[in-house]
Amino acid sequence: MSIDVQQPRAHDLVGNAVLIAGVAGGAFEAGFSYRVHEGHDEVTGGFTAGDGGGGHGQFQVLVDVSGAAVTLDRLFVEVFWISPKDGAELDKVVVPVVWGPGIVPGYRVYLEHTVQPGETLWSIAAHHYGDGNLHHRLVAANPQTVTDPDVIRPGDVLRVPRD
Repeated sequence: MSIDVQQPRAHDLVGNAVLIAGVAGGAFEAGFSYRVHEGHDEVTGGFTAGDGGGGHGQFQVLVDVSGAAVTLDRLFVEVFWISPKDGAELDKVVVPVVWGPGIVPGYRVYLEHTVQPGETLWSIAAHHYGDGNLHHRLVAANPQTVTDPDVIRPGDVLRVPRD
């Protein structure tokens, strides 16, 4: 039994349509489930992959989270199979992602900005958003790169969410 979620990757910046894709197999009757949530509100569904007899196959599911009552800028994508014996969620893979619409209303895409010497998050936000006070958007969109809002380094590549 195995599940390999290849999309999204940890900390990817996603929109209202979350693509979940990878390879899975070995589950009872080849049935798998997914859940996209922020801790309390969730979107769930299922798909088949493999042949139910141990074979593995690709899967791809496009999940619309626009109707969920999501209020945070981070989500969790979970993929698992359910035990027919006791209903337990088995081989669960959890992928944390950044939800763009929670950062920028109307989020559609992001730009990549390479930090230059002397730049600050405030100056980058002022350049891209016209308001340096929106630097919190850059912090939220880059959890792996910006671990301290007072420290960015030349050469860092930041995601700049746009509508």
